[in-house]
Amino acid sequence: MATQKSLRILFVDDEKSLQEFMRSELPRLGHDVTVCGDGRAALKVLEKSTFDVAILDLRMPGMGGIEVLEHLKQVSPDTDAIIMTGHASQETTIQALRLGACDYLTKPCKLTEIESVLVKASARRELKHKNLALQTRVQAAEGPSQLVGTAPVMVPVHRLIATVAPTDSTVLILGETGTGKELAARTLMQQSKRADMPFVPVNCGALTQNLVESQLFGHRKGAFTGADRDHKGFFEVADGGTLFLDELGELDRNIQVKLLRLLESGEICRLGDNESFRVDVRIVCATNRDLRQMVKEGTFREDLYFRINTFEIRLPPLRERRPDIPDLARHLLARAARRPLEQVRHLLSAEVIDILLDYHWPGNVRELANVMEHSYILSGGGEIAPDHLPHNIKQPLEPDTLPMSPTIPVSRQAAPLAAVPAPVSPSGRTLREIEMEHVLKVLEKHNRNKPAAAAELGISLKTLYNKLNQLEEERRSAG
Repeated sequence: MATQKSLRILFVDDEKSLQEFMRSELPRLGHDVTVCGDGRAALKVLEKSTFDVAILDLRMPGMGGIEVLEHLKQVSPDTDAIIMTGHASQETTIQALRLGACDYLTKPCKLTEIESVLVKASARRELKHKNLALQTRVQAAEGPSQLVGTAPVMVPVHRLIATVAPTDSTVLILGETGTGKELAARTLMQQSKRADMPFVPVNCGALTQNLVESQLFGHRKGAFTGADRDHKGFFEVADGGTLFLDELGELDRNIQVKLLRLLESGEICRLGDNESFRVDVRIVCATNRDLRQMVKEGTFREDLYFRINTFEIRLPPLRERRPDIPDLARHLLARAARRPLEQVRHLLSAEVIDILLDYHWPGNVRELANVMEHSYILSGGGEIAPDHLPHNIKQPLEPDTLPMSPTIPVSRQAAPLAAVPAPVSPSGRTLREIEMEHVLKVLEKHNRNKPAAAAELGISLKTLYNKLNQLEEERRSAG
């Protein structure tokens, strides 16, 4: 029998013959072994080195294997511990397993038995490494797992999430399609005490109409035609963690009644079962529909609405958080490229950023993600130029697609204002002068942060730059 991978092994036993046996035989199996004759020597070694596996004699003079195991799990919790003893008992076995031992050997044991437990230890470590690698790839593919953005309208969102996350209160997330409601729910979960427990997202609008109850609450074998085995529903799968119910407004009133019962009692009953049982689940809901209006129309239960709306988080559309667009674009580009953010940050030129800032984003963050993937593919993985952007992103905007200041016309391709005769206001100043005075005041208000100023003015960053450049040229000409 051959082990799968070479292991770094700490062997601790007071028997001289067994020490020499391990020194000679474990390297033959391809392992690196360090041998200690007592527990205190093992503690000194653990201060300087780490190991994949520790094989510990249970009974030794001075410090026994249980004490070494307790210390090992404090200083090196990832090390697999194997207890070896000639005095096996049920009590010591249970105690060792409770302390974190993963296997048990009874003396005298054969080399094949030792080899067998090392094969299992190697397989466990390989599985851990694969899981870690998979998590890394998933994170790279999914991009940021928390909300990105520091625009003024996002400040209360971040503050409310930080306040509510540590509690178990039900949260309702509202916002247009594509604003990042699931990402807000994940951020809420990651800042909660349930961060290491399951996060189960459910799109209520995608549930099969005649199987909604089974999919959410589960069913017993024989509950309906085709139910050939017991089935766990989403609430049971999320036990101990967080269940995210997206598009909540799509649930019919019969399911709304069962959801209300769960929220009030903490109990669910599988379809075809007569007894209910408790589940410990935090519920986070989201919708882009107007639930208040649905309550008035009778399509959504009022009692359920008040029950899920303990805390309400409203996500602003992307057009209201334009200062966040550059950072969001870079993060979404990193996700599309499956590369670290630092490696793609330079791929978005200032010209491309200006075009992105000028667009009205009816599809919000989801549309921006699609644009980044489209552009990255067309660029061949290199720097993204305006020609790589989708056609509709590069076209001039219709006048009614952006919020407009009463005195500032919005157009990416507007002619310089100096070329237009400047009307004179009753105060004797031209509208041009009044306009520029307002622009400069807003700019100073935001400490010369141009993206924030452009967002408040309701114009694109490129238009703001044009206005400031024209003002500078006028000053130079006058001087």
